[in-house]
Order: sequence, then C-alpha cells, then structure tokens
Amino acid sequence: MTRSSVDSDVLTRTSEAAETRGVLTPRTDDPQWWRSAVIYQVYVRSFADGNGDGTGDLAGVRQRLGYLKTLGVDALWFNPWYPSPMADGGYDVQDYRDIDPRFGNLAEAEALIQEALALGIRTIIDIVPNHVSDQHPWFQAALAAGPGSPERERFWFHPGKGPNGDEMPTRWVSNFQGETWTRTTNPDGTPGEWYLHLFTPEQPDLNWNHPDVRREHEEILRFWFDRGVAGVRIDSAALLIKDPDLPEVGEKQGPGSHPTEDRDELHDVYRSWRAIADSYPGTRVLVGEIWLPDIVRFTNYLRPDEMHTAFNFDFLARPWGAQSFRESIDATLAAHAPVGAPSTWVLSNHDVTRPVTRYGREDTAFAFLKKRFGVPTDPELGLHRARAAALLVAALPGSLYIYQGDELGLPEVEDLPIELIQDPMHHRSGGIDPGRDGCRVPLPWSGDRPPFGFSPDGVETWLPQPESWRALTVEAQEADPASTLNLYREALRVRRDLDPDVPLEWWHDAVPAGTPGADDVLSFRRGDFACVVNTGESPVPLPVGAELLLTSSPLDGGRLAGNSTAWLRVSDETTDAGASDAATGTPHTPEGPAAA
Repeated sequence: MTRSSVDSDVLTRTSEAAETRGVLTPRTDDPQWWRSAVIYQVYVRSFADGNGDGTGDLAGVRQRLGYLKTLGVDALWFNPWYPSPMADGGYDVQDYRDIDPRFGNLAEAEALIQEALALGIRTIIDIVPNHVSDQHPWFQAALAAGPGSPERERFWFHPGKGPNGDEMPTRWVSNFQGETWTRTTNPDGTPGEWYLHLFTPEQPDLNWNHPDVRREHEEILRFWFDRGVAGVRIDSAALLIKDPDLPEVGEKQGPGSHPTEDRDELHDVYRSWRAIADSYPGTRVLVGEIWLPDIVRFTNYLRPDEMHTAFNFDFLARPWGAQSFRESIDATLAAHAPVGAPSTWVLSNHDVTRPVTRYGREDTAFAFLKKRFGVPTDPELGLHRARAAALLVAALPGSLYIYQGDELGLPEVEDLPIELIQDPMHHRSGGIDPGRDGCRVPLPWSGDRPPFGFSPDGVETWLPQPESWRALTVEAQEADPASTLNLYREALRVRRDLDPDVPLEWWHDAVPAGTPGADDVLSFRRGDFACVVNTGESPVPLPVGAELLLTSSPLDGGRLAGNSTAWLRVSDETTDAGASDAATGTPHTPEGPAAA
C-alpha cells in the first residue's frame, strides 16, 4: 500500500467513525491542553504491523489512526523509535535523529506526526538522556580512543580498585539487578578501565557534567520540536547526574545526596530544556519519568520553570482498596497544588504487569523486585477491578495515560516460551523474574486466531499471542456494546465534557457510615459529576436522586456491585444512599444496559 493510499484510507475511516459515533475532535488550539489530556502510549513494536514482517511499525500506526481518533485520545506517546540494537527494547539508542529501519524511516515519522495532528492528536516522543547504546558513535569512539582521552570524558570511565584494578569502582546496584560496571579490554588484550551503566552493559551512562552531553541533548530537543512533536517524555529523568567522587550509597546522607539519584544539579538541566520548549509556538511539554518516594522531592521537578508534568507512580503501585487509593489521591493532589502542576494518573505501562492480572492477585500492589513466575491470579476478579480502576482514574482531575491494550482488558501473558523472552530484566535476574515482555505482546485487532490482524495471516509475530485473545480483539469488542473497549470509549466521551478546572471534593457520606460495605467505598464529586468506587465484595446502595451515567459492572439489585465503579450526575436534590433503587438512569455495563 502506498503512503498516499494509507493517508486517504486513514482520513476516510476517521471521518466515517466520527460521523457514526459523534466523536469530538480533541482541541488543538488550547495552550493548556496538557493539563487534562488523555495520552495513549504506543509501544510501536506491538501496536500494528503495516509491512507484514511480524513487528509493529509506523505504517501500522498510520493505518490505525482512525481507531485512536474514535477512542477519543488527545495525544500519542511513542516509546523510543530510534535506531537501536534492541538490547533493552529500544532504550539503548544508537541515533536520536533517525527511525529504526524495523519501524520505518524519518519521512514516515514526519508524516505520522502531521497526520495525527490533522485529526487533533498530538505526538509525544521518548527521550533517553541517562545513557546511549554501546553502538552509539560516541561510545565506539571512546573505546577506540583509550584511557585519558577527551572521548571518554563524555561517559563514566574509571580505573578499578585493588592492586590490578580488578575490583569495580563502586558497589552500586543496577536498576535491572546485578552490577553497574563493566571492564573494557585494551587493544593489546589486557584488562582496561571500567565504565558505568545503571542499566545493562549495552547502555553506558553519559556524563552530564560534560558540556558536549548537555549541548547534544538540547539539539535533539530542537530537532524533534522542529518536526512538530508536542512534547517529550524523559526516561529515567532523576538519574542523569552522578556524584563525581563515586561514594557508595549511604556514605553521604540527606536529600539530594544520593550518588546517582535525584541530585540537586538536575534542576539546572530541566530549566534549560524548559526554556527551549517555551521558545516554540504552542505548548511543547516536558513529561518526566520520576520514581521517587519523597513526594516533595518529586514535585520539585514540576516547578513553573522545569517540567510540565511527571508520571505519578505512587497510585500505580498501590494495592487495591478504598483507603489505599484515597491516601494516594490525597497525597498526590496536595503535593502538586503548591507548584500549580496537574496530577497524572496511570494504571500501567510497558514496564508494569497489566491491571487485569495484577488486580486479580492476592497481593495487588506492584513492585519490580516482587515479580516472579507462577503467581496465581483470578482473571475474572482482575477484569472487574481493572474496569473499575479505569473509571476511577478517568474521573480524577489532571491528565490520564492509557497503555495500549488496557482499553481491551488484555491480561499479562505469563506463559511466553522462555527462549522467546527478550527483556534483560529476566536474564539479569538469573531467570527468576519473568521480565516485562508479558505486557508487550502484540495487540489483537481482528479474526479468530493469531496473529489476530496484527500482521497478515500466517505471519509469526515477534512475541506470540494467546489463542484466548480471540474474544478480546478490537473487532469482537466493537460489536459488543458492553465490552471494555466501549466502556473506555464512553468514559472518554463523558470525561471530555467535565470542566478540568473543577477540583475534587470527597463525598464521605455518599454511602453513610454504618452501611454494610461503607468502609470499602471511595466517592468524590467534581461539581455536578460524582464517582463512587466500591472496592469491597458486597453491593452498596447509591445516592438517592442521582442520575446514573456509567458503571463498570452491572448493578446488583439496584446497588453498586463489589469491585466496580459508578459515574453519576448529581444535583442539590441528591441525598445520601438509600436502601435500594437509589439512582436512576440506564448506564453502560459489561453485560448490557441495566435498569437501575
């Protein structure tokens, strides 16, 4: 298929979808768009295969823009699409100014950015500033130049400890488990210096104290802003600066003194990036991937002259439960308020066990170091909770991130053949960690057998899809009014009508204290909109006089079922929950419309 026919087909299907579904075009002239945007994460390898080789690509994304338009998203965030040896799924970047040939080419990326924008959808790309690929020209030059050379000053080359330099310079632990230093070999075959990598050995860390490193990344930002991207997501944003004295962790105490994390000098980097972003027309946003337990240190990155937003991983990691969720929401909103930044809400991403699987387990929290093979899950319970959580986060003030496939209710694929697992987290754990490939399996689009329309029939995808996904394809779910896909579409449609500036107010008496199950309920209002989440097992009554807009599960005798969420329209006449027949209306439910 030629590019012109792809373009025409995308626009035709999008127009037809808009006419038949009444989809509203996302606003593209709003300088504050990012404060309440719905951002869809595209993991290119697993989204759609346009050239038929079993791997997702930009042609596949361009062919599916109509789907994304109909879903109702405001922006797409692309995981790294640059040339890469793929030692870590593309986060080992070889060239920041090109596209990996497996995905397409730079001209296709430029076309995609413009085609999406024509549909009202902005593009956000991934920047990986902490490290590069060991195949990057800079690192190859550093290896060739040898100890003491200017080329090596762009990285963290260092002599080893001990009489022969056989000991690593530090005992820092890798983010992927294991060691953080690898020894080089001199041209004569003798052992050489060590170099630092907080991730895999194929990802050498850059030295952000070097002016070349800072200058290069500023030029990379300009390169992509010149091509129309609306923002950048900054990978491992709190790790760039290292203490040049190379102390062990814990040798220096106090905030900002960790040798590799959250150092105060980082803020100068992001102030310079913000100045570049602000020099372009429109609003070009900086989004940080920041894993910090100290919420105040976290929001320091969101001051008006630094990043616009950052991922809120606190909520993602919380166990299922009303108290747990309420504590996270309160802490997040309170921390963001002083800096005037919007909160972000995310249930999963390309690194995290999918909600359908995670919420079906006994331990519903998320932590990388706890991932193991064979952890049991209840998929039915997990799906109910995942749908309820989706409505919860979509109702909160701020921006919303959706990882591809969550709108289909896809579970984690936990039975991938060991020999096909590519994720370095699995290999560096000695095989005990299943890694992250289970949430990266290619999406199912249509048909009743793999590759489910992701690739042409008969083509093997880069990771195999389960046969059971035949009921979860886009095609199957579009035909089912009660599907998870249609729940997401309806939720995003309703969400678009909410005033993003209306704050959240807890509605503690939506289900009065003393009512059976009341302790498991989380409820809040935003103007005349209300959200009630039942995290328990027993059904609870809904407020009297409220109009029911949307539910994640069918009502149970007029009550909100366990592990489900309801969206309501409320008024001054709405009162606390009654014993039965509380709310009125015909909501969307997973088993069809149910009279309240």
